[in-house]
Amino acid sequence: MSSLPLWVLVLIFLAGAAVIWVAGIQLSKSTDVLDARLHLGSALGGLIVLAVATNLPEIAITVSAALSGDVSIAAGNILGGIALQTVVLVVLDFFGRRGSGVRPLTYRAASLTLVLEAVVVVAVLAVVVAGSQLPPTLVFARLTPDVLLIAALWIVGLFLVKRAGKGLPWHESGNAPQASKHPSGHRRHKPDKTMSARKAAVVFAVSAVATLVAGVVLERAGEAAATKIGLSGVLFGATVLALATSLPEISTGLQAVKQSDDNLAVSDIFGGNAFLPVLFLLATVISGKAVLPQANPSDIYLTAIAALLTLVYIVGLIFRPKRRVLGMGVDSLVVLGLYLAGVAGLFAVSRGS
Repeated sequence: MSSLPLWVLVLIFLAGAAVIWVAGIQLSKSTDVLDARLHLGSALGGLIVLAVATNLPEIAITVSAALSGDVSIAAGNILGGIALQTVVLVVLDFFGRRGSGVRPLTYRAASLTLVLEAVVVVAVLAVVVAGSQLPPTLVFARLTPDVLLIAALWIVGLFLVKRAGKGLPWHESGNAPQASKHPSGHRRHKPDKTMSARKAAVVFAVSAVATLVAGVVLERAGEAAATKIGLSGVLFGATVLALATSLPEISTGLQAVKQSDDNLAVSDIFGGNAFLPVLFLLATVISGKAVLPQANPSDIYLTAIAALLTLVYIVGLIFRPKRRVLGMGVDSLVVLGLYLAGVAGLFAVSRGS
């Protein structure tokens, strides 16, 4: 695609983003139906299937980048995507439910289970930082210890969250007063009762293929366009590409909040963020190289930003701010400010490296 003019590459990128938006929503809806019909969320393996299904754009981009031998865009998309998807909670807080007397998002959606999910995200990101310091030669059977530990932490986190969903030895089982009840599993919509399991499976398959193809198109067209305008792969992956692959989360999250599924919307964001670093395992297996030791300063910088934003929301879930400032909770306002400052710093880090 590098031979195409810039305006054509932009059109191709926008078309791919539109496919991601539409197919991502249909994928989410069909996944909910299959979850309800087949009770996927009732088993640990089912939760893994649901997590993979809702992150197909990132999977497609990671596979495409790993096959091409350049994982810089994939790393930027994964780590930048975690930071950006955390900022999606700001969007949900501001645009989700308006009106006088409406409390901020973290007041309405507060439970120890959500805090646990956010802690899993921070734990996985900590391993990402540690893995970046390992020697690049530490590869055995196309695997490295850091990516194995990330995958293990994610699976253990799923088990703990599932266990917490059955109740915690705290008052109200860890649910805050006047907060939404924490759902079991990660679903984005109330399932369509009129859709059969067979139809849902067909919609799921078609949407999955469309999402995978669109993800590859996004990565290829975006890389070519970024090169033409002089934007590094890390910056592009962490900003424009991360925003494009987060479009389904924005759309489905807004719908969940408007349906008063506040707890569910927050849970989906944290669940997706905890899964994204697992894709480094996939990139390592495909490329046969240690991915995290090749991480550049921008990648580690994005990891720290993502962890910091998550920690702010952990504090928000614990203290549950009641007042809205500029239409959002204090925690969301802090997250927005930190993210904007972080993006500005990202440009400085990229120039310095």
